[in-house]
Amino acid sequence: MRKLLFAAMAVLGLTNVNAQSRDKGQIEVAPYVQYMSSFFNGDNADASNSRNAINFGVKADYFFNDRWSLRSGVSFDSMGAKDRIDEAELNYINIPVNANWHFGSTRKWNLNFGVTPGFLSSAKFNDRDIKETIESFQLGISYGIGYKLELSDNFSILFDMQGLVGLTNVNKTDAITTLNAGSGFGIGGVFNF
Repeated sequence: MRKLLFAAMAVLGLTNVNAQSRDKGQIEVAPYVQYMSSFFNGDNADASNSRNAINFGVKADYFFNDRWSLRSGVSFDSMGAKDRIDEAELNYINIPVNANWHFGSTRKWNLNFGVTPGFLSSAKFNDRDIKETIESFQLGISYGIGYKLELSDNFSILFDMQGLVGLTNVNKTDAITTLNAGSGFGIGGVFNF
């Protein structure tokens, strides 16, 4: 089955080798799902204690030309950390603001980087609500790389890897510095307008 999927992707990729022309003002919208592994950085943090979750959202690219776009959107990201006993689940509404560089001869690859403000929607530690002890706002650096498999002039499938490194302490107290970090693999449908 896996070989059949890869063969189909290769055939589809080879049948559409023309570069997509993008004009200034063109918009692409991509709803997506992502499998993300997150962990804590900082004081007393063990990066090996990762928490895995499914995240989702919508990305949008506003093109300045066929190489550069501004990517933003909104996502629901479940972050935190987990070990054999304890689990910290911090859920955020994130709004990335990234420069997106489209490269390769057909511009199917992209590399994005920027900042992501995030707003805490819920926080639990072992199913106990701890929202009052967690900062309601976080700022992070976001980055990623992706590839679009074009199926038609107006629709593509996006495969991408995204990462986020928190810059702000999630704890309301300054006694312990804890920063969110994570990365994930996502897939989405890209609609070209």
